[in-house]
Amino acid sequence: MSDNIQTVTVLSKTTWTPNLFSFTVTRPDSFKFTAGQFVRLGVNPSQLQYYQQPRAAAEQAVDEEVFRAYSIVSSPFDEVLEFFSIVIPDGAFTSQLQHLQVGDELLLNTMPFGFLTLARYQKPHPKDLWLLATGTGLAPFLSMLQDLQTWQDYEHIVLAYSARTVEELAYVEKIEQLQHNFGSLVDNPAKLIFIPIVTRESMTDALSERLPKLLLDQSLQQRAGIALDIDSAHVMVCGNPEMVEDTKETLKSLGMVMNRRGEGNIAVENYW
Repeated sequence: MSDNIQTVTVLSKTTWTPNLFSFTVTRPDSFKFTAGQFVRLGVNPSQLQYYQQPRAAAEQAVDEEVFRAYSIVSSPFDEVLEFFSIVIPDGAFTSQLQHLQVGDELLLNTMPFGFLTLARYQKPHPKDLWLLATGTGLAPFLSMLQDLQTWQDYEHIVLAYSARTVEELAYVEKIEQLQHNFGSLVDNPAKLIFIPIVTRESMTDALSERLPKLLLDQSLQQRAGIALDIDSAHVMVCGNPEMVEDTKETLKSLGMVMNRRGEGNIAVENYW
């Protein structure tokens, strides 16, 4: 086993829907990461309290370790690590992970990855931070919003979070508490503007179209109450690949440019 691989223990699990769940694990003392980064989690099915044999088409050796990338939900300063997961039918990893129980052990590669971090933007920061997420792509943004530096560096933080159904809008209560919990700890904190989006059913006060359309017709900007300005905004996009690509191209059509070597507005990451 690599020196970077450590065993962590499941501390809690939250089931949002039959296909969405979150869980926390112990954090190794030496493990450090930057808000927005991801790690690789590993599972050995035979180590779980509940082991479900995969279907014949996806069979694997019971002792085979399977690793997948997961963005971290928790703050870089939290004592535990939290993750947000979707269940992929017959997936070698999530088909087992969905049955996690407190006390189960997972494997953690302690080498963090990813460049969807606010450090990629050169200072001084523009005044507005736009975080556009679908599904479990919310995870890295929750981590950023639990870092006090984020609240100090911007005037406005717009979090637009899209899901298919109301039930799939996870972490809403936590999001609504962020301004109080973190904004109150710094002088002149950023103002958090949370915009829920539900695309396949109606929800009071939620927008209902895909993010690219909401950007093009200005509905998102109108709901936020601020302009999406080239000179005053950083935009981060995380979610399923189709949404990320369409939203990126829409932002470019509005005059935004990809972030390269610290310059530019747009940073993206594909994440289910």
